[in-house]
Amino acid sequence: MYTIVHAIVGYFFLLLTVRVLSRRPGAQLTPFEFVIVFLIGGVIILATVGDDKSVTNCVCAILAVVLMHQFVSWLRTRYGWLQNVIDGAPVVLLAHGEWQLEGMNSTRVEDDDVMAAARTKGVMNLSGIKYAILERNGAISIIKANQKAD
Repeated sequence: MYTIVHAIVGYFFLLLTVRVLSRRPGAQLTPFEFVIVFLIGGVIILATVGDDKSVTNCVCAILAVVLMHQFVSWLRTRYGWLQNVIDGAPVVLLAHGEWQLEGMNSTRVEDDDVMAAARTKGVMNLSGIKYAILERNGAISIIKANQKAD
């Protein structure tokens, strides 16, 4: 039982930690998904090198994490506001040629990061970007100047 409680506390601690950190490291995973990867890996390591090396203990801890993840996932779908708390909301970094400094500073994204994302879309200069948006998963979406945003 002690392991299960620790797994649940660890789940919420890692979710909070990943949410508070910048979105940039794991650009393909949401913080919600990031937690599962780290926590299950950590539980498996503890079961292998920790004091309690029982398979039963490891399985119980992983099941606790998976069930917690399912429960939080259900809460996210039931209460829309909770999704923004857990995963964050998209942040506009550039709008109509104007850098949105508040959004850039809060997410620690530099103009070079936006331009690198723009180049992957074939946009070579600032005038070719209508909007640059930091998505919840850490990727930067580029809406070209000649493309409709609505």
